[in-house]
Amino acid sequence: MRYAENADPVITLTSGPVNAYPDVLRALGRTVLYDYDPAFQLFYEKVVEKAQKAMWLSNRPVILHGEPVLGLEAAAASLITPGDTVLNLASGVYGKGFGYWAKRYSPNLLEIETAYNEAIDPQAVRDMLAKHPEITVVSVCHHDTPSGTINPIDEIGALVAAHGAYLIVDAVSSFGGMKTHPEECQADIYVTGPNKCLGAPPGLTMMGVSQRAWDKMKANPAAPRASMLSILDWEQAWSAKEPFPFTPSVAEMNGLDMALDLYLAEGPEKVWARHALTAKATRAGIRGMGVDIWPARDEIASPTTTAVRIPDGIDEAALRAEARGRYGVVFSSGRSETLGKLTRIGHMGPTAQPIYAIAALAAFGGALKALGFKADTAAGIAAAMTEINRDN
Repeated sequence: MRYAENADPVITLTSGPVNAYPDVLRALGRTVLYDYDPAFQLFYEKVVEKAQKAMWLSNRPVILHGEPVLGLEAAAASLITPGDTVLNLASGVYGKGFGYWAKRYSPNLLEIETAYNEAIDPQAVRDMLAKHPEITVVSVCHHDTPSGTINPIDEIGALVAAHGAYLIVDAVSSFGGMKTHPEECQADIYVTGPNKCLGAPPGLTMMGVSQRAWDKMKANPAAPRASMLSILDWEQAWSAKEPFPFTPSVAEMNGLDMALDLYLAEGPEKVWARHALTAKATRAGIRGMGVDIWPARDEIASPTTTAVRIPDGIDEAALRAEARGRYGVVFSSGRSETLGKLTRIGHMGPTAQPIYAIAALAAFGGALKALGFKADTAAGIAAAMTEINRDN
């Protein structure tokens, strides 16, 4: 049988958006309260407190009402001034992309760029900071999803803090799926969202903001106000006693509330462990069937997305089409420079379960064989099962 292109997939194993937890989907159907109703204002405050607990923050996080690209652009617009010198760390498409926003707000842009299957070397950051003491802002993408690679943001953050610069971290597809928190990496603005590892729909940004970042944004006359890009307008919106700058996304807040409840109830360490095991099993299975992963080393391979290097002679778009058409399984393509070179298998939130590694491998291997590549799917699944059973 074949699944029609317009039929819903059986399993979505993408790098985002991911399928939401069933409890989150049910929460989205709660009553949509009026944003000035005292019940909603108190509810909003309680959700922000849960986010603060989940993010291990000493102050209240900010919630912006748009998916995390809004938060990333808002960070650039609010924190970066024409007098700043920005060091952008680019190990992939999204890291590179932040530099375009930074350049919009300051003409003084420096960059460290590495191969897109590698990670940023902290020593290179140390050297650049020493060579350019005028650097005032550093930006880095923690998990550059189009490459499936992880940057060492805790080490980078320590160097940036010692230099006295401000650090912007894109943790959109890493927070909740591995051990990472704003204050651990000494981020001044840390951008994430519920639509990846927390298993909720896209629509909100969660943001950790340091006190020094608040001070810098307030001193920036060009920082957006009365704008969708404003961070400053939402500084006190967490309080039930303060008005919202504009109507918040009530249904999305209902979903975030449940997503945070699930994350905190299961326990972050257990959530991170199942993400890591699913990724480890997937990597073992991909290699077992005779294919390789995209990241240069396992040490920098993401526990939330496995990027698979496409064998020579295989059309990547055709491979994904075969996986969907034959098995109803959806994967993600690469982006920009990695488009056509790799396929991304996501394991985030509800699909960060080892059994989904087996489903992914069966569909991926079957699609490869349909396109003429002699993938040993059985060996791949056996290798993945060995990893899963070793953990039990």
